[in-house]
Amino acid sequence: MNELNIDFMGKRKVAWIASIVLVVSSLGLLLVNGLNYGLDFTGGVQVELGFEEPIDPESIREHLLNSGFENGVVQNFGTEQDILIRMPPQANLPDTGDAGGVETDQSKLGNRIAASLGESYPNMKVRRSEFVGPAVGQELREDGGLALLIALAIVMLYIMFRFSGKFALGAVAALIHDVVIIAGLFSLFQWTFDLTIVAAGLAVIGYSLNDTIVVSDRIRENFRKIRKGSPESIINTSLNQTLGRTLVTSLTTLLVLMALRIMGGELIAGFATALIFGVMVGTYSSIYVASNILLIMNVTKADLALPEKEDTSQELDLP
Repeated sequence: MNELNIDFMGKRKVAWIASIVLVVSSLGLLLVNGLNYGLDFTGGVQVELGFEEPIDPESIREHLLNSGFENGVVQNFGTEQDILIRMPPQANLPDTGDAGGVETDQSKLGNRIAASLGESYPNMKVRRSEFVGPAVGQELREDGGLALLIALAIVMLYIMFRFSGKFALGAVAALIHDVVIIAGLFSLFQWTFDLTIVAAGLAVIGYSLNDTIVVSDRIRENFRKIRKGSPESIINTSLNQTLGRTLVTSLTTLLVLMALRIMGGELIAGFATALIFGVMVGTYSSIYVASNILLIMNVTKADLALPEKEDTSQELDLP
């Protein structure tokens, strides 16, 4: 792969425009469409049911709709005889007159779903029914966002310590670029956004950071080793030298994620989908976004050579 001479930085302006369009479009989608938050954030109920014979989730879904339960997610869980129902709060639930008010009424949503289905499926067994209140959902949403911000701050500090401030800004810009685009995709297609997607976002940050560090390490090495050459040509050389490793890592990771997406079932479909797009976007950003930031900030050999070569260079200048 060292013999490759792809002019990555020659196309940096086109890549820069594409990244800006994608990020701005993603932010616009988030403002207009928002995210389709799952039960972890909105509150609601999750019910696991067991049947003696294989059951079609579509029949359960139609039964719930006919009974007045709307916007629920019904899917097989583990086997074809197990059903998982995820139902958001229902605005049209009648008042039960309990002292707890609406919150108490919503907390009985799981019992009402089970009672409704029990009339048509007398051999059905309720294995678990969990209620998540809206207050808890709001707290989880804030904690998830805080986790992403803390991860980005730690990444910036780590890169500043290992390389320099310019590399830190480039790495964090690439990570923000990746997270925003993934969030924009979930907003565009209205895929369910829950805590597993937040976990996927943190995993994307880790994956993209690892790729960016490998590229940055080679850039630093070449800035110290190559005496002649512009920053653009040195970065191009570094990207070509790490391209083989980047492609092999990305492709093998994608193969595993595709297997998870196809064979893993609906419970981890969102997680696998977020990671699939995250790996692709992260590979792109480690090549074009992070490196592009370095050129925009006019990175020079002095930014990287001085910490290790200052004393050595003084000795070499002696007559």
